[in-house]
Amino acid sequence: MDIQKYKRELTVEEKAALVSGTAFMYTNPIPRLGIPSLCMSDGPHGLRKQIGEGDNGISQSEPATAFPTAAATASSWNPENTRRMGEAIAEECRYYGVHTLLGPGVNLKRNPLCGRNFEYFSEDPYLAGVMGAAEVEGVQSKGVGVSVKHFALNNSENFRFMGNSIASERTIRELYLRPFEYIVKHAKPATVMCAYNQINGVYCSENKWLLNDILRKEWGFDGVVMTDWGAMHDRAASLKAGLDLEMPGDTAVCRRWILDGIADGSLPMEALDKACENILRWVDRYAIPADETEPDWKAHHTLAAEIAADCAVLMKNDGVLPLNGQEKLHIAGKLFEHMRYQGAGSSMINPTMVTTPKDALDARGVKYDCSPDECDTILVFVGLTDEYESEGSDRENMRLPDDQLALIDRMCDTGKKVVVVLFGGSVVELPFADRVGAILNMFLPGQNGGTACAKLLFGDENPSGKLAETWPLRYEDVPGHESFGKSVNEIYTEGTEIGYRYYNRHKVPVRYPFGHGLSYTTFTHTEWTQDGDTYSQTVTNTGSRFGGEVAQLYIDGVLRGFQKIYLAPGESRTVTVTVEPEDKPVYSDELVIPQEPPKYPVTLESRFTDLKQTFMGRILFNAVLSVAAKQEKEAQKLPDSPERDNKMKGAQFLRRILESNSPRSMSMTAGSSMPYNFAQGFVELANGHYIRGAKCFMTSIKVPKLPKEEQK
Repeated sequence: MDIQKYKRELTVEEKAALVSGTAFMYTNPIPRLGIPSLCMSDGPHGLRKQIGEGDNGISQSEPATAFPTAAATASSWNPENTRRMGEAIAEECRYYGVHTLLGPGVNLKRNPLCGRNFEYFSEDPYLAGVMGAAEVEGVQSKGVGVSVKHFALNNSENFRFMGNSIASERTIRELYLRPFEYIVKHAKPATVMCAYNQINGVYCSENKWLLNDILRKEWGFDGVVMTDWGAMHDRAASLKAGLDLEMPGDTAVCRRWILDGIADGSLPMEALDKACENILRWVDRYAIPADETEPDWKAHHTLAAEIAADCAVLMKNDGVLPLNGQEKLHIAGKLFEHMRYQGAGSSMINPTMVTTPKDALDARGVKYDCSPDECDTILVFVGLTDEYESEGSDRENMRLPDDQLALIDRMCDTGKKVVVVLFGGSVVELPFADRVGAILNMFLPGQNGGTACAKLLFGDENPSGKLAETWPLRYEDVPGHESFGKSVNEIYTEGTEIGYRYYNRHKVPVRYPFGHGLSYTTFTHTEWTQDGDTYSQTVTNTGSRFGGEVAQLYIDGVLRGFQKIYLAPGESRTVTVTVEPEDKPVYSDELVIPQEPPKYPVTLESRFTDLKQTFMGRILFNAVLSVAAKQEKEAQKLPDSPERDNKMKGAQFLRRILESNSPRSMSMTAGSSMPYNFAQGFVELANGHYIRGAKCFMTSIKVPKLPKEEQK
């Protein structure tokens, strides 16, 4: 593609269209010049190719493989898992004609209550960077692009559309930007997706320091920067800051701002041309025809189980595991039959098939119908369900549901051996840890998690996962717990002391530390030896089973390298880790804390729940929320099935998103169904300005037809 030629031939109207998305998941084609459209689709742990148009997380989607989420894959400490997963997802992308996968998500887990933690890798930037880079390489090796997200400091959900992440430059650079930097420099992702939130008072979509000075100039990124869906605020300012593509697009006001800015000179043509060049290079590289060869769905289902088995963490074991198959078993807990295998939100996948622990045990012919009194071992399947953990809102506490805690207590009161199998994407308190014989954490293991679970319980596979985040004793021990998710201003007062950095430095006891994980065999490690930037350690399997172990290198208390190896009984291997040199610039620790913005009058940036402050605002709020309520009622009428589960998840996610949205971001997401002037009208009506509100609704925004419409 002759990009300079295209740039000369594109009209201003066509350029304004090219930097805007359309039909929710596509770039705008320019038929006059033969420039095709690119198709995007949600990831990051599987493909969510929507059928038709619609909002993220609620539309029906094509069948695809639901792989383990990042909370699981990071716990494998094996980047080959995310690489292989990425390759398989890319094959499914090619089959469905998807050119760019929206993922991986590499934001750090600053707090265990973040509702989207299941989609992120770790509290450690190096581990997150390595695992994320491998997924990027896997996907892009098959000719499919990625969009690394959410850039940056998107570490909470309650106020994510308008939140202001307030942190010092040292905290931002030494911690929260590191995974993105590692991936940009090592894996060269096709695109980076900016987050919704502000950083120190400037929205990411128009943050020149973030998008241009750091991402492009310092790190050398030469790909496309796109918004998260609805994250646009000021289109002209965003172009000048280095933001190329506005998604999901079809927002007349953004094109109007571009055209007016070019006309009056407030928006330099150079800024628009640069964005067009970046998008044209992206289109040129990834506009590949769909592959008509259908993926091997069974092979991908098997791969999902292999990865899940390598990710599971045996957190405790008093010798009750592995089971020998002769036990008299009692099974308790709804997640045995209704395994939670993926998160809720925009990454929700329509699985090709699902194998639960019940399915897997039944296939093995395992008998488990003993009562709690006739049995000798009890398996309790518990964890966080979608009601407690989802994109769109943060968790209210760090506890398991009360009914599950009561169930575990009842099972422990029998005096029998109790094995707890955990599912979920986030850390929970474990008040029962000292009472049970074993805790096997499956995280969110993907659609074939049941097979992996059964193989681990019965010793066909040896647990080898290590925790990618610290498990505190209680939420009150978490740094910054007092204020997390409570207001628009999210103040990072703890600085760089999150996760194990905090617990180790301040000697705070934890339930299970970062990097913890047991095995059915045993290992010894020699001390690390150093030769320049290279460190070596010999690991020996001193037990009786084949198993995996992770050599972890910490320098000055910080993870600087790791390698996972698999050893037969008696086998030894020397692990070699080369540490990349680190620049040590001194950054400011200054923290400028602004005042909380007033909740009234309502503005375009207000949280949608703030509309309830006024009579008319409540009417508007309830009218919008009724859409989610209707979908939830429709889902409840369906028979018990994966389809019902997914529709219920979609309805609950929609409710959370609507509650936490802002009038501006809603208009930037909804396109023609809620144009910008409608959002302005909502605000005026909520503030009691009925005449002004009516004028807004009647004053439509005029723009030229899109190039694809002109062609028709």
